[in-house]
Amino acid sequence: MSRIYDRVYDVVVAGGGVSGCAAALSARRAGANVLLIEQNGYLGGALTACGVGPMMTFHSGQKQIIKGFMQEIVSELVLRGYSPGHITDTKQYTDTITPFDAEGLKLILDEKMAEAGVKVLFHTFVGAVCAEKTEIKYISVSNKDGINNIYAKVFIDATADADIAAFAGVATTKGRESDSALQPMTMTMKYCGVDTEKLRNYILSDPERFPALTETINLYRENIPMDIEGFEEEMKCAKARGEISIGRENVLIFATGRDGEYIINSTRIINRDGTDAFDLSMAEIEGRRQSYEMDRFLRKNVPGFENALLEFTGPNIGVRGTRQIVGVYTLSADDILSYKKFDDCIAHSAYPIDIHNPKGEGTTSYFLKEKGRGYSIPYSIMVCPSIDNLIVTGRCVSATFEAQAAIRTTPTVGAMGQAAGIAAALAVESKTNVRDIDIKALRESLVKAGAYLEDV
Repeated sequence: MSRIYDRVYDVVVAGGGVSGCAAALSARRAGANVLLIEQNGYLGGALTACGVGPMMTFHSGQKQIIKGFMQEIVSELVLRGYSPGHITDTKQYTDTITPFDAEGLKLILDEKMAEAGVKVLFHTFVGAVCAEKTEIKYISVSNKDGINNIYAKVFIDATADADIAAFAGVATTKGRESDSALQPMTMTMKYCGVDTEKLRNYILSDPERFPALTETINLYRENIPMDIEGFEEEMKCAKARGEISIGRENVLIFATGRDGEYIINSTRIINRDGTDAFDLSMAEIEGRRQSYEMDRFLRKNVPGFENALLEFTGPNIGVRGTRQIVGVYTLSADDILSYKKFDDCIAHSAYPIDIHNPKGEGTTSYFLKEKGRGYSIPYSIMVCPSIDNLIVTGRCVSATFEAQAAIRTTPTVGAMGQAAGIAAALAVESKTNVRDIDIKALRESLVKAGAYLEDV
């Protein structure tokens, strides 16, 4: 039997996205023996597997409220020329954005895991969970070794879809409370060779065509990577001509930090469930079809894209939400918008509630009213009443549909992952269930590891 399967790990993390990486590294640094499993052949999750970018946001106003592991990764990206760091969001949907090079991120995450001594197992899916009473005994995984069982004292579910939790029988919800509708999926597109100056000059020559940019138009005169939202009229006309069938009202363009390289976040795949294998397959196919439409649209209607190279689509479909566990506590939109304080706060965030219409066109946003303040995220949304050795991190924690739409972005889930890893190590060390760990010790360990937990 392979040495991977013939032992009981202190902590097993399923899912090598940013949140899972934060959890694995933090648990290992806290003294636990850790195995990290990932379905792809690289780490980074949505940022590397789905082409998502930039990261947003680490700040509320001028105050940085997400630090720790996530800032460590950004600092390394900047040091090695893979990111310009935190910069002003030109369209001011958030205060800052953090563009990055996805290939550089893959490399840095590999190195971080190796340096810390985290064992990593790629091309591995969780297929089943053996739970007895209130404890997970093992998970069954499938890969080139066949089907094998992996044992741990504590499991961290960073699968984004709450796979371990659901397979263990944990109660979950899915989608909007009124009708279970899910936010649409998106197939991102990445271009290089875009004529940035031509695009910038077009925006500045007729700013009235970009109403979403009116208040921030002067930022487009600065030499910083651009976020752009617009081309509504062009989309409307293309739909009237039958050239576009996408249920999207405008075009979102995000700079990666590399000259002439941009991510397009404008496809919209509705009525598909990311936890259904067939739906997920059909979403991938529909995403590529929509990308073909969008490519023709961009070359015809968006100055600077005429001769650009479409580097890739995806490679995987981007999923905004599926299952949410029913945890000890469920975070709500009111908690976020009222800045509710929690005694078990393990992270802060300032990303707004950002709901893409599950049925087609339209995006609804609810913004925080006070710059420099962030909302708190409690540890109790990451644990459930029924399983003693399971911590859940990432976009599938216990939250309402609206609250999840705020806490699902990269910096926030990374901050949660750091807390999950330290909490798992504390549970192993104290031989207690994950709900009963010493919250004071968890918070102190997070602060020692660089996390920002000051009162906001």
